[in-house]
Amino acid sequence: MPLRPVILLTSLLHVYIGLRLLPALAAFPGAWPVLLALLLVSAATMPLPFVGMRSERRQFGDAWKWIGLLSMGWFSSMFVLTLVRDVGLLIGWGVSAAANLRVDGPWWRSWSAVAVPVLASATSLIGFFNARRTAGVVRIDVPIHDLPAGLDGFTIAQLSDIHVGPTIKRGYIQRIVDAVNVLGADMVAITGDLVDGTVTELRDHIAPLAGLRATHGTFVVTGNHEYYSGAHAWIAELRRLGLRVLLNEHVVLQARSVKGAQTDEEVNDSALLVAGVTDFTGGHFDAAHASDPQGALRGASPLVRTRVLLAHQPRSAPAAADAGYHLQLSGHTHGGQFFPWNLFVPLQQPFTAGLHKLREMWVYTSRGTGYWGPPKRFGAPSEITLLRLVAAAAA
Repeated sequence: MPLRPVILLTSLLHVYIGLRLLPALAAFPGAWPVLLALLLVSAATMPLPFVGMRSERRQFGDAWKWIGLLSMGWFSSMFVLTLVRDVGLLIGWGVSAAANLRVDGPWWRSWSAVAVPVLASATSLIGFFNARRTAGVVRIDVPIHDLPAGLDGFTIAQLSDIHVGPTIKRGYIQRIVDAVNVLGADMVAITGDLVDGTVTELRDHIAPLAGLRATHGTFVVTGNHEYYSGAHAWIAELRRLGLRVLLNEHVVLQARSVKGAQTDEEVNDSALLVAGVTDFTGGHFDAAHASDPQGALRGASPLVRTRVLLAHQPRSAPAAADAGYHLQLSGHTHGGQFFPWNLFVPLQQPFTAGLHKLREMWVYTSRGTGYWGPPKRFGAPSEITLLRLVAAAAA
């Protein structure tokens, strides 16, 4: 999208906030100059992450992006809360008029105008600390019908939507790697949107992922942001780091040693098929990367009964269920990241966060391990997910 219309739109929205709040702060002489200054700074700095500045000092360029992204998070809450205030005042006026109630309108307008920036600033501050902390571990048991005994207790550590870029760097990634390695998982799954930038820009920051440790290794699928950032170059770089990128293909893992096994049934009792598909929109960027859950099973033995799919977007689920997978691991939604965007996720995706059932298949949607855009998470904490396959109880 061209930058000028974005700047015009955000500027007009800042004007709307100012017109609705500043006059109501007349009773607080020290408050309105502070709010006016904050609105001017926010309007001026919000476009900075999109300007694409090229500074000789990279840290200087990232510093400006930091400021712009912080402003974006604060402005988002300011705009939403201003709308909520206006709706509340309108409803209050209507109810008082209909019921012939005496209401101190100026008092409500003044104090609600104070509440908007206070709440927006508080949620932004809390959201900043939530976003920048190392994601907590969420443990999920997934009950699989007819799960082979050899797979009972198999664990998958899922990372998703880390978004290495202007504000997420090497140190952030190293903390995630350290937290995952403590879990001792059987495998690690990275379900897309790992980066926001080119290999040249971010190679050093993504490097700690080579240190991920799991019995069967680390498996990656592409998200939509990989395609914005040069997917082919990133696929090559991740493979160079020793990560297995699955592009509409599968691998079969043996959960335990099959040395001495006499029959195919003994071998397949501990076999897990792990498939990965390209992002749901991958075909828009490269026709060869059209997402294909059914094609990812090409050549698979029908004797391998348990099948897990890594797919960045939850909306891959209907095709995955048709293909006969037992579990799909996804991300993309960030759980909404912060209110009220969680309310809009269902307009595009069938699931926002957590474990859900689609026909005979489970779908787990991670809230993400990092964040995108504003360093802000409120009501949707980041997560490192440890999923454990368990036998479903008999009906």
